[in-house]
Amino acid sequence: MTYTPRAVAGMLGIAPTTLRTWDQRYGLGPSVRTDGGHRRYEDADIEVLRRMVGLTAQGVAASAAAVLARKQPVAPPEGERTPIGSAEALMAQQSFLGAAKRLDEPTMADLAAKLLAAHGVVAAWDGVFVPALVELGELVVASGQGVEIEHLASGSILHALRGIPRTSGPGPLSVLMSCAPDEQHWLPLEALGAALSEQDRRWGNLGARVPAEALRDAVTRLCPEVVLVWAHRQDLALRVPLEELGTRSGAVIAVAGSGWDGVALPSFVRRPKSLCEAIGLVLNHEPS
Repeated sequence: MTYTPRAVAGMLGIAPTTLRTWDQRYGLGPSVRTDGGHRRYEDADIEVLRRMVGLTAQGVAASAAAVLARKQPVAPPEGERTPIGSAEALMAQQSFLGAAKRLDEPTMADLAAKLLAAHGVVAAWDGVFVPALVELGELVVASGQGVEIEHLASGSILHALRGIPRTSGPGPLSVLMSCAPDEQHWLPLEALGAALSEQDRRWGNLGARVPAEALRDAVTRLCPEVVLVWAHRQDLALRVPLEELGTRSGAVIAVAGSGWDGVALPSFVRRPKSLCEAIGLVLNHEPS
């Protein structure tokens, strides 16, 4: 499939004149010309241009960005992870935020997937995804606009996290995750699940807005080793039947999210404060 220059400019959120300049000055042009001499871009051409847009958004000079954009990123060998430095994390945040503000979902999803492949879930989540989402959330609060940007960014991260193969086969769930009743923010649970998939652990996620009775029934039926409930507001956290879950399930009961700040928790309830702590809890739990 090929695309006209106007269509490509629209995809990338740039002016058609910019596209023409990049072709003339840096050779970032289309691979196809029609019999009539019209330019037509293929998917591979567009990927190079996406990298060009991301690099120039970071402040890289156009001439240097053109050289870098032509270089196909090389993924590390399967199973290898490299640390993410602060400078690299900042550049990745800027690239992701730039794509988000352009509503460029393909670039966000591609960047998220490459970060996960190169650095793993924890490094990508803590170093890039969370800071970017926090900045977008603050933009919405300050301006009253940009909800669509925040939602598209979250969806792109979710798509990339779900690209990590899940462990299948028989055996109990290492953890069953759930949101509190009427809690709608469940992306952190998907991040924990993806990180556990990297550790070859089986997990389940009931998702957003789970009624208390539904959570009790699922715990009874699935018999997970750990039950973790997420809430970002205290009024939602207080609707979770922690005492009953602890009495009926025999699982380790854990809670996470800012909604539990200031809540008096039963002594048997664990509260990991970070993604790393939550992973450690699941991997090293001590069922009652």
